[in-house]
Parts: sequence; C-alpha cells; structure tokens
Amino acid sequence: MADDVRENGRRPDPRVAGLTPEFVDEVRDALDLDQPERVRALVTPLGYADLADLLEPLDRRERAALIQAIHDTFDPTVLTELDDSVRLDVVEQFSTADLAAAIAKLESDDALYLIETLDDERRIAVMQAMPAAFRAILEQGLSYPESSAGRLMQRDVVAVPGFWTVGETIDFLRRSHGLPDDFYDLFVVDPAHRPAGTVPTSRVLRNPRETRIRDIMDDRGLSVPATMDQEQVADIFRRNDLVTIPVVDDAQRLIGAITVDDIVDVIDEEAEEDMLGLARTGERDIFASPLRTARRRQSWLLVTLVNTILASLVISRFEGAIAEIVALAILMPIVAAMGGNAGMQVVTVMVRALAARDLTGGGTWRVIGKEIVVGVMNGVVFATVMGTIATLWFGDWGLGAVLASAMMFNMVWAGLAGTVIPLTLNRFGVDPAVAAGPFLTTTTDVLGFFVFLGLASVFLL
Repeated sequence: MADDVRENGRRPDPRVAGLTPEFVDEVRDALDLDQPERVRALVTPLGYADLADLLEPLDRRERAALIQAIHDTFDPTVLTELDDSVRLDVVEQFSTADLAAAIAKLESDDALYLIETLDDERRIAVMQAMPAAFRAILEQGLSYPESSAGRLMQRDVVAVPGFWTVGETIDFLRRSHGLPDDFYDLFVVDPAHRPAGTVPTSRVLRNPRETRIRDIMDDRGLSVPATMDQEQVADIFRRNDLVTIPVVDDAQRLIGAITVDDIVDVIDEEAEEDMLGLARTGERDIFASPLRTARRRQSWLLVTLVNTILASLVISRFEGAIAEIVALAILMPIVAAMGGNAGMQVVTVMVRALAARDLTGGGTWRVIGKEIVVGVMNGVVFATVMGTIATLWFGDWGLGAVLASAMMFNMVWAGLAGTVIPLTLNRFGVDPAVAAGPFLTTTTDVLGFFVFLGLASVFLL
C-alpha cells in the first residue's frame, strides 16, 4: 500500500485493493480521535461487503462508534454479510423502529434471512414495526421449512404471458413501478399463473417488437417447490448452469424466484459447514466471545474424551502383555494413528460426494469396493514398511509380523468404515460432516489397539 501511495500520491481504492491493515488502522485512529466526518469520508466509498469486512475485526466500542458515524447512510445489506456474532452486536445499535425500517428496504429474501437470525423477542418487535404488507410477506416466508427454497426465494418477480409480443413486454417493464430492482429473467406463465418458461432480459431486448414471447422463451420446464432443501436447489443450479429458477407452490403456481447470487451464498455456507463439521468445531466462531466459543467446542471435546476412555479401557485389558513386552506400548499408537488418518481421508471424500450428490445408481457399491481395495493396497505398503522397521528396531520378527498384521487390518477397516459410516449417518438424516469423524476414530482406535495387543498376546506371550 505504501508503494501505491508514493507512486500515485493517494490511497488505493479499498474496493479494488481490499481492506489493508493500514486502511483499518486509519479508520480505527479516526474512531479513537472521535472524528465522525473523517470516518464517513473513509468508509463512504466501501461496498456493503467491504463495510462488513471492516466491522468484523473492530471491537464493540469501535463498532458502535462506526455505526453512529454512518447511521443515516447505513446500507442494511451490510447485515446480511456479517458473521452471526458480529451481526447480533451491530443490530443492538439500532432501535426497533430503525431496524424495521432498514430491513423493509431490502429484497424479501435478504429481509427474511435477517429476521430469522434475530432472537424471538426482537423478531416479534421488529416485525410489528414493519408495514403490514411487508410483514405478511415475511410471515409467509417463515412458514416454510428452514433452509428451504421458500426461505431463499425473492417474492418480487417479473411474470408475463406467452402471447405478449416483445414490444408489449418492454412497454410493460417501462411503465410498471412494482418490479424488483434487479432481475435477470422474465418468467412466462400460463393463465393459471404456472411457469411455462423463461426469457433472459437480453433476449427480449435483441428481438423485434412484433416477436411473440413464447417463440423466444426457454421451455425446459424447470421449477422447484417451495419446500425443497436449499442444497438440492444449489445442485439443480450447478447441473443446469442456471441464473434464476422459478419457485412454485403445491398447485404449481409461480410464487417467487431464486437467483444465482443467493445460490453462491448457499454453496459457500454448505462448504463452510462441511469443513467446520469435519474439524468438529460446529460453526465459525472467530469473532465470538471466548466463553461462547468454549461452549460450542465442549460437546465435541467431550466426544473425543469418551473415545479416548474407550481406547484406554481396551488397553487396560492387556496390561500384562504390555508389561512383558514394552515395545508394544511404543508401537501401538502407530496402528491407531495410521487407521484414523486413512479413514478421515475417506470420510472427507465421502462427505464431498454426498454433498455433491455424486453417488447415484450403483455408484455407492463401486465406491465402497474401491475404498476397500485402496485400503488393501495402502495396508500392504505400510504394513511391510512398519513390519520391517519394527523387526530391525527390536530384533524380533514376530513383533514385526504382529504389527504388520494389525496395520493391514486397520487400514482395510478404515477404508470400509470411512465409506459405510457417512452413508449410514446420511441415511438416518444425521449430518455426516459433523458426526462421521468421531464414530470413525473411535472404531479405528479401539479396533486397532484390540487387534494389535490381542495378536501380541496370542503369538508373542
């Protein structure tokens, strides 16, 4: 940044250069010196996503001062981009009336997203302060299942009959005042208001005025019910390269539309959820308080504690063998660690495949068979390596053979369990990204120790 300032004589546009530490420090200095005019001058060029990025690293006092400085020009879309814990802090800076007025300026899908993140008491108060018509739209949206197409859709759409001409459609768009601020496609509907096709706005503008809309529409017949899960909707967008898709009610009537910008957020959200689930942290908590973060993580640490207790109980059953052959204590962590790591590789691949719906038809059994074969192949390699090392290390080929056999078993089991456990959890409606890891590591640890120490007790004592 310093080089850019020296070369150009001015600060780079933060919308292009990004929020550099120097820019954030400059805003902080203005806040510390109580210079609201300077703060407004610094943050006015920022887009709503950049302003959200600026708010997140600030402390509560700085956030409050920043919101106060830009209160009159605050873009409520910023709230949709904030981390959950930061958003709760920011909305506290607004009165109920001001928050209701800000949310009412948003598109219905963004407004609904914000409303459902508020606690019950604040949600009721804010909705009561809204215009009745907008409140009715939000109440209808809240009636749909969480994470469904009905929660995600925009209610304001552009629908035209197929018998209209391009000229009639353009005239309608020009004289209508209730259209959404931004739209990509026009939805062609039949007399019962059921979607019959879509027409990109660019195609309308490129065709002669006398052309019938039905002659230039895409009639693939794609639509989604309001109750469909957002992950399924995202998959439809991905497979069909869509920009928008109509949402229909039980009678197949058009009630809204989902756009690709919302689907990008869904994909990002689901990917983050899977990644954090595999790490067993539950949700992103980088901006949460230490107490809240600790509470979120305790449940998964408790699962880990139970896992280690089970493994310790298995080990305790072989105290005599370990006492007689000290090398067992040295080598047994290798068996469990290799199985656990190999299994987590498989779990990660399976969670991604389930999220992308790649396992169709006979693909499931093919993947299970493949992972077992991979487990056998890797088992042979690493069993040979560690068996040889153990033999040379302790001068006991029997110990090397026992270690190699246990590693072979655990690597194959890791391949099988790494596929079957996520599939089983998914079948019972449990998120495999969150729950598969603890189940897998428990089995690889317990079985790894049991097989290694059991074989040693049988063949070496």
